[in-house]
Amino acid sequence: MNIIKVGATDSTNLHLKRMLLGETMPDYTVLVTDAQLLGRGQTGNKWLSEPGKNLTLSILKKMEGMPVASQFLISMVSSLAIHNSLKNFHIPELSIKWPNDIMSGTSKIGGILIENTIKGSVLQSSIIGVGLNINQESFDNLGNVSSLKLLTGVSFDLDEVLQDLMVHFKRMFEKLGDSGSKEIEENYHKVLFRKDLPSTFEINKELRSGCIRGVTKSGKLIVEFDRGIAKEFGLKELRLIY
Repeated sequence: MNIIKVGATDSTNLHLKRMLLGETMPDYTVLVTDAQLLGRGQTGNKWLSEPGKNLTLSILKKMEGMPVASQFLISMVSSLAIHNSLKNFHIPELSIKWPNDIMSGTSKIGGILIENTIKGSVLQSSIIGVGLNINQESFDNLGNVSSLKLLTGVSFDLDEVLQDLMVHFKRMFEKLGDSGSKEIEENYHKVLFRKDLPSTFEINKELRSGCIRGVTKSGKLIVEFDRGIAKEFGLKELRLIY
């Protein structure tokens, strides 16, 4: 495993992409930093992380011609890898909030930002950005956010968590390579946050009640409303209120 550590950077995804412009790097190259100054989450949200307290990293994964139509599997694999790793550290009530936020109870403890390189109809590689709240204890009054230390009362060794995390990333991608996509999809649905529970969604600035029934192969959220009517939604088309 090729782990590169930098003291500070704008974004680990951006930093790793810049490095790839000048050299070829092996599969599972990991860039990790103590301080990420311009961290990004899904839909352009900022990822706030106290320097030296959390894991902020990006992983290079070479995809060897995965069809573009199957790219949401990368999101499933990545979120399941983190979910399974955190079970080793006895983090309670773990789940995955669509598409790939890592939850403990109703609090977010991690997020993923995936950027793919595409050639024609296939993926060449993915840069998987991961932010995990480990030892941070204050989040500037942000709601529904927590860390491993706040949840357990334990201070964690960042390198130990990183090493375990990478073991699970390799294990999950190897399972995908062995045509385990069906198992991956099933396991993702088993831990999907608020699946089959009555929930409130904001859609076009209106609140609607429904139940999450699953996620399509292309990554759209399936929500069932009154009278058994189910609809599919992309990332920017609705917001889960809980």
